[in-house]
Amino acid sequence: MTRILQFGATGQLAREMLARQEGGVEVVALSRAQVDLTDPLAIARAVETAGDIDLVLNAAAYTAVDKAESEPDLAYAVNARAPEAMAKACQARGLPLIQISTDMVFDGEKTGAYVEDDATKPLHVYGASKLAGEQAVLGACDRALVARVSWLFSAHGQNFLQWFLKASQAGTPMRLVDDQRARPTASGDLAAFILSQADRLTRAPAGAPEWGLLHVVNDGVASRYGMAKTIFAMANPGQSPPPMEPVPTSAFPTPAKRALNAVLDSARMQRVFGIQLRPWEEAMEDALAGLAEPRTA
Repeated sequence: MTRILQFGATGQLAREMLARQEGGVEVVALSRAQVDLTDPLAIARAVETAGDIDLVLNAAAYTAVDKAESEPDLAYAVNARAPEAMAKACQARGLPLIQISTDMVFDGEKTGAYVEDDATKPLHVYGASKLAGEQAVLGACDRALVARVSWLFSAHGQNFLQWFLKASQAGTPMRLVDDQRARPTASGDLAAFILSQADRLTRAPAGAPEWGLLHVVNDGVASRYGMAKTIFAMANPGQSPPPMEPVPTSAFPTPAKRALNAVLDSARMQRVFGIQLRPWEEAMEDALAGLAEPRTA
């Protein structure tokens, strides 16, 4: 049995991990009510006193991208200092750590897809705080995997899928950004990857190729406008969508500047783990099907 200590209990990834655990993997989730993520000592104590665990996953984060511009101290506390405390505690116990990061560590100026060792240049506080978390984790724990993801979606939580389905029900015209590109990624597929590799990671020694930076994204590139068209067609077969206008990012000024190119290259995941996540459209079909399933909690 591989036991994962998970920081986070209610976010997209956290819930998928709890829902998908089975067989030889058990997930023990800690909520923010149980561990204050702004308190490094409380975080360290949680790892130190967790008992018989084999792996630590940080599925918690400060994710309010625009609000972070006015709350930089809180963003850095949760996204940088908290994972650093986890990493130090994991190193002290000889435990591996998985830290979830983001495509927003890049500025979007590259023409092609970003690989793991491309130069980082965040455009805003959120991206900078996540980059600081990456660096802290890799510097403090010699068995750390930093998984960068992009545009997470699932059948629950706050994400573009949920927002669009609600907005489209109104039937009013929508303006959707069409010049930002990324690889939409299902939280469930990310969770499935982590769970499938948990045993392998508990056995991988320091210096093994499994550790370091890794882009974990579904196959296929889309814009928000393209995602919206696909979601509506899947959710409402045969129906005409509400008027949807593709617009540039400049049409929606935000406190935090967005990168136009957020496409992550996942070739390293294929080389090291022999895995390529399926097309995001297939994962979206499953997420939509999940919306119809009765909730048990």
